[in-house]
Amino acid sequence: MQTTTTGSAPVFNTNSLSSLPFSEFLENLKAKMKQVFHVRADIDQLSLKRGLPPFVMREIMSVNPLSVGIPKQYGGRGGVMKENIGLLAAASYESLALSLTFGINSALFLQPFGKFGQEAVKAPVFNRFLNDKAMGGLMITEPDYGSDALNMQTSYTEAESKFHLKGKKHWAGLTGWADFWLLSARQQSKSEKLQRDIDFFLCDVTAPGQNIVVEEFFENLGLYAIPYGRNRIDVQLPQTHKLVPETTGVKMMLDLLHRSRMQFPGMGMGFIQRMLDEALTHCKERMVGGKSLFNYDRVQHRLSKLQASYTICSAMCANSSEKAGLDIDLSGIGMEANAVKSVITDLMQEAAQSVVQLVGAKAYKLDNIAGRGTADSRPFQIFEGSNDILYAQISEGLVKMMKRAKEHNLFQFLKGYDLTDKAVHFVKNQVDFNLDLQLPQRKLVEMGKIIGRIISLNQVLDLAEKGFNKELIDGSVTFLQQEITKLMSAFTYSNSEKVVDGYDENTSWLNFVAG
Repeated sequence: MQTTTTGSAPVFNTNSLSSLPFSEFLENLKAKMKQVFHVRADIDQLSLKRGLPPFVMREIMSVNPLSVGIPKQYGGRGGVMKENIGLLAAASYESLALSLTFGINSALFLQPFGKFGQEAVKAPVFNRFLNDKAMGGLMITEPDYGSDALNMQTSYTEAESKFHLKGKKHWAGLTGWADFWLLSARQQSKSEKLQRDIDFFLCDVTAPGQNIVVEEFFENLGLYAIPYGRNRIDVQLPQTHKLVPETTGVKMMLDLLHRSRMQFPGMGMGFIQRMLDEALTHCKERMVGGKSLFNYDRVQHRLSKLQASYTICSAMCANSSEKAGLDIDLSGIGMEANAVKSVITDLMQEAAQSVVQLVGAKAYKLDNIAGRGTADSRPFQIFEGSNDILYAQISEGLVKMMKRAKEHNLFQFLKGYDLTDKAVHFVKNQVDFNLDLQLPQRKLVEMGKIIGRIISLNQVLDLAEKGFNKELIDGSVTFLQQEITKLMSAFTYSNSEKVVDGYDENTSWLNFVAG
């Protein structure tokens, strides 16, 4: 890496990283992953232990994969969304944990820092990523305020040209590993009340006064390669370390989170393709009752669903590549971002479960890609917004728009909505009714699942227009139509049952058996 210096800030020249065709860039990464995961070591065995041997990350980071999230003027590849998603897909075929590590660094640190960070600190930070293989992450979640991020209690005060941040954060991926963090906090007034808006700050844990203390490392159920834990924040940060929002801090956070959710299909892409490939190989080789497992009707059904998920994810990747660029304000696209994140993570978990069912007992082991995949893909339905919450938010957004449009018929509204205008005609019989705009929470979640899949169907139809494999398109359309029909059946079924408090009274079955 060559630089020239103007004053105290390095200025990066055009280099081979940005000029190398992306296809070659990916091939270099794939070659490194093959070397460390299949030649020097066995990824199935590596995955049994927490963390990764130093040589693994050293070799993989030697091709500068994180350069895709760094602007060209600082020596990176420019933060092109297509490349960011392509990187995640390539990595997740081999390791979902490695792909998430890239996603944390890129979507949750490099992209928001590049967009909202102050120019005075960008060059040295990006330089350390490119030359010293630094890593970065994001801390928002707190022990008592998980999904309730707007009420976070981490606070900051300003004095003597420094920001003093204090609080607790947990479940931040790369806990104890990352060199840099984006920390979220609310300003504390002189009366010790916290302001409603949220601010973000750059923290360099290697700098004096900026060390973050890890109080506990968690024994996370999956994703063994990534450390999580509980962190104590008590740091002094320079004024240059505060991120500068375009409007408000809350909108900056929404832009950050929505862009991250739009990139989830990248992590889903390689993972689902790997599940599909593993399933096809096993079913063609496995003989049951004198014939290949591949020839059984129920097996064909499962495999076709995996191919449908692969196609839907492909459509999402193409859609996000066009819509989620860093130059676009994504703070207002909650409906689409929530749909993308929740649907693709449901499909990831279903894909892993299906392959375990096809492979059988052998897959119920951590050193099997399918068994490991069930544990590794499960938290994707929880972090960055639990899917139940996101589905409810989709419906809440839908109800608001329908009220504003003074439209009660779901079909009539969806055919005029740009995210569903093509797909709704494929499910008209299911959605041509007047929607009660006063839905209980359980119905909000159920309707959100339906809308999420109609939005996904719209993206599949967009991909079809680009010339994607027609047989796979047709299969995914049929799959989504069936899913929407099943979900609509659940939605229309009246169920307002409540939990029985004191359920254990007169309920021991032993008392109802004679003898």
